[in-house]
Amino acid sequence: MTELAVEGADMGTLHHLDDHRPTPTGTGPVDLTKTAPVTDEAPVTPAPVSRWVRSGRAIRRAATHERTRTAGRLTVRHGMYIVGGGRIVARRTWEGRTAARYERMLRAAEAAGNLDLATEWEERGARFRAARHQRRMDLLTAPVKAAKGAAAGAGVTAGGLLLLGIFLAIANKDFTDVATPTMALIELVRWIVLIISVVWGPLVTLGPWAAVLGLWAVGKHQQAAPQWALPANAWNGAGEPITPSIVVLALRNLGIAPLRNAIKEMGDAGASMLGPIRIAGCGVEVDVTLPSGVSTNEVQNRRRKLAENLNRHEHEVFITIPEAARTIRLWIADSGALDEPIGPSPLVTDQSMTANYKSGRAPWGQDLRGDAAALSLYQRHLLITGLSNQGKTAALRALALWLALDRSVHFWIADLKGIGDWAMFDGIAQVLIEGPSDDHVIRATEMVEDAVEEMNRRIEERRRDPSIVFEPLIVLVDEAQLAFMCPVVGKDKRPYGGSKATSRYFMAVRKVHNQGRAVDVLMWQGTQDPTDQNLPKLVREGAHTRASLVLGTESQARMALGDKAVDGGAAPNLLRQGLDKGTLVVASDGIEIPAGQASITVRTHFIDDEPAAEVADRAKALRDGVTTLQVIERGEERDALADVAAVVGDAPRLRTNEVLKRLHALAPRDYGDEWTNDRLKRLLEEHGEEPKKSHGVMVIHRDHVLRALANRDTDGSAYTSE
Repeated sequence: MTELAVEGADMGTLHHLDDHRPTPTGTGPVDLTKTAPVTDEAPVTPAPVSRWVRSGRAIRRAATHERTRTAGRLTVRHGMYIVGGGRIVARRTWEGRTAARYERMLRAAEAAGNLDLATEWEERGARFRAARHQRRMDLLTAPVKAAKGAAAGAGVTAGGLLLLGIFLAIANKDFTDVATPTMALIELVRWIVLIISVVWGPLVTLGPWAAVLGLWAVGKHQQAAPQWALPANAWNGAGEPITPSIVVLALRNLGIAPLRNAIKEMGDAGASMLGPIRIAGCGVEVDVTLPSGVSTNEVQNRRRKLAENLNRHEHEVFITIPEAARTIRLWIADSGALDEPIGPSPLVTDQSMTANYKSGRAPWGQDLRGDAAALSLYQRHLLITGLSNQGKTAALRALALWLALDRSVHFWIADLKGIGDWAMFDGIAQVLIEGPSDDHVIRATEMVEDAVEEMNRRIEERRRDPSIVFEPLIVLVDEAQLAFMCPVVGKDKRPYGGSKATSRYFMAVRKVHNQGRAVDVLMWQGTQDPTDQNLPKLVREGAHTRASLVLGTESQARMALGDKAVDGGAAPNLLRQGLDKGTLVVASDGIEIPAGQASITVRTHFIDDEPAAEVADRAKALRDGVTTLQVIERGEERDALADVAAVVGDAPRLRTNEVLKRLHALAPRDYGDEWTNDRLKRLLEEHGEEPKKSHGVMVIHRDHVLRALANRDTDGSAYTSE
């Protein structure tokens, strides 16, 4: 009996029994089947649910059912279409017959602070009132004029009918035809009355329904229903053309109370804040004059909400500050347009393209309007920064590839990433350092210090001869943050990295920034994830052209571009990491920027390694066999004759001036101002050779230099540069 009782009990009952079971005092096992009390009471049955409760539950289930909710939304939606359509038609009728429209536009102009426009609308309103008053005065004399007109019309009609009847009577020789035209008119009137009496009933019945249908159509077109009542799969406006009303509604719902209140006072005339909506590339552009009490940065800080109000993603709306006061410029992309790739670079497609350092502009990409974005590199230091793997090296390399097509430009390059991104410049650059180690950073630092010496030499020559023109020298360091963060300290106790006055790399870059531009010695740097430690303030502010890919924070954006650009709307921190690769925000006077803006967004052309190598080959074909120095050695005794052979390279002959330039690029400290044409001539004469003239220009033949090397003293002595 006990076992049956336990088996019949549910688990809840067993748990209840366990909770009230006495604690066993013994230490042996407890038989649970013997501790459950046995009872002969009947099981408790739940109390019956009342009919009202069941009915309430059924009603609630029916009311909350999806079909019921759908039917309810459908009813409310179409009912509100009629109500909203009636409201819209009534407002249009009222505005058409009163001066309400002029008053509304006047208030809008006053709220926008446009007094000239306010005066114009006031004059229009006065003219409308004068014309309306004249119409009302004309109504006073209208009955008399109508009576006179009716009498005159009746007389003319009767006379005409009588004259026509006389003509018919004469023609038919029947006097009774005189009344025929009059009787015909009477018969026509009878038929008109008959037709009206037949159709009047249906017209009276259908007329109101037709009016309701018209109101429903107006309301549906204007979506005059609550948002929750609209169908769930309704078009969400994505890709909708931007109109003044859409922009005004987006601004009104931005959450800025003074702006919302000002627009409410304007009514639908909030569009008076807007300038013309212009097509600008793959989007549109519009200037918005904000009402008094609303600052431009309040709107800038709500970029995401504004974009959503415009049915766009955040990256498809850009807010900049033009010249006019209290004005913002909105550029709104077509939906999805910025996710489409731009075309290939003209460097790749145009095999005949050349470059001009002084007057040319590098084809870098396209701005958001779809126009070509070209950058002047003439006497401008350059800084490109951004997060890792966002296209920094590709953007920097594209500029260098274009400039390499000008054979007068020299390159000293340090690639501190060292994975071959700059390998195609072997044969173009006089110096090419590739590698991420501290040793490579030391070599890069010494390269920049040599650039300082070259700059000082040029300054001294310019002082002696102000008319002298130097060939441009681009000193390029990619991944420069490694140089600033290098912990190595030299033998002179000076650190290579850091941002103090004792830092060798920092001070060398600062010196080039300060004076290099005047003698065409330019510093280009690419760095990532900028901080005050890996990109010191004085260095980043020394660049004339500053460009930034996607960054993590606004503070980094200010480091990359400066406060002025960011305050003017530049926001690389709002670009999308991974999706906006190669998109740069540029602050520079070397690129065309719309008036009033401090920066421009550029989508750069991507040049892959293979086409980059093809462009580099074209650049090499324009040059006379440049020998690229891979390693800079310090403190070594130079073999001058071997160095001459190295700089001549594969060229059959080279002008002596060019040989001297290359020697200086190879080792500026060893081949300084004391190395002239005469000293070079003495070097060759000591080994049985000498420069020869070719077409009136003194040249050095490669074969002569190699022969001098072969015939050099067998004791291994070498003529050094010391």
